[in-house]
Amino acid sequence: MNSRQRVISAFERKGYDRIPIKHEATPEVNHMIMSHFGLKNPEQLLRVVGDDFRYIEPVYIGPELKTFPDGSVEGYFGERYKYAQFQGGKYLEACHLPFAGIRKLEDLNRSHFPKADWFDYSTIKQQCEKFDGQYAICAGTAGDMDFINGIARARGMEEVLMDLIDDNEVYLEIMQARFEFYYNTHKSMLQAADGLIDFMHVGDDLGTQLGPMISMDVFEKHFAQKYKKYFDMVHSFGSRTMMHMCGCVHDFLPRLIEIGLDVYDVVQPTTQAMQIENLKEFVGDKIIFQGSMCVQSTLAWGTAEQVEADVDKRLKLFPDGGLFLGPTHAIQVGSPLENILAMYRKASSLIENITDEILSIKDDTDVNEINMSKLF
Repeated sequence: MNSRQRVISAFERKGYDRIPIKHEATPEVNHMIMSHFGLKNPEQLLRVVGDDFRYIEPVYIGPELKTFPDGSVEGYFGERYKYAQFQGGKYLEACHLPFAGIRKLEDLNRSHFPKADWFDYSTIKQQCEKFDGQYAICAGTAGDMDFINGIARARGMEEVLMDLIDDNEVYLEIMQARFEFYYNTHKSMLQAADGLIDFMHVGDDLGTQLGPMISMDVFEKHFAQKYKKYFDMVHSFGSRTMMHMCGCVHDFLPRLIEIGLDVYDVVQPTTQAMQIENLKEFVGDKIIFQGSMCVQSTLAWGTAEQVEADVDKRLKLFPDGGLFLGPTHAIQVGSPLENILAMYRKASSLIENITDEILSIKDDTDVNEINMSKLF
């Protein structure tokens, strides 16, 4: 099997030669793995860890996204991001929130709303064809749609959570603009790809570590119909839906499945209900899981033997498909290299066979961008 055949067969629960793998790590961790093996670029890294997915994207041609004197960079909705430094690495964090404190529609600056025609889609099919059917092709990111976190980066999390309860008209206007922007960009990608995109990726962190972030009533009122319309559109092109959700989202899964979700990414096992064996019992015959290898516990603090045991448990739970194996988020700085390698070695023999062919692959993708969801 090649990677795409493996992924689609696992998606259809028809068996596989090995479990499909989807890698995600911070740039610092990717650099660590590449340095260990003497790799030169991200494509070599993906080959070595056995990643079965590849991402394509349109070319941004919209208004200049400014860089400001303090080093912050502008996002699509006028928000700004700046790196927060910590020991061993850095993360982009929102530092300017253009919609914060706005309570009336007449005060809302809609010039910050992006449009789908800010992108050139003419290379989409060519990007897909470059992989020659060898890999499962994805488009979008975990930051697309993202009506809670994404809007909070331009408005503030506390304000967004209050907006969802009191139906604030400003929030609802931003939410609709965000929906239309991502719906139309994704539709344009699917049209341009001519059937070659396998999975469309969006996200919304509906849960905290211990339970739902919003009520089912709020989800039904503000989220369900938007996602149903989006899922229906994706399916109309013969593609599949993948939704990133951090936290405990157990209670939302039946409804999301009902409205058309195919793949649940990233499966955080932070409560008993969210343990992978319990989720399989709950809805495992109706949805595909992606992730489930915990970056907060075993991968970060366990032993290589414990990591291998976690992988082995998943191989036994999903012998014919139903799970794409990977971390529960980007593998974080400080995670032991031996644990990361143990996960991929147990799941795939590719990491043991670093051939001259792999080392000769050329790729101009920035390792800092690989598998990292856009914040914009």
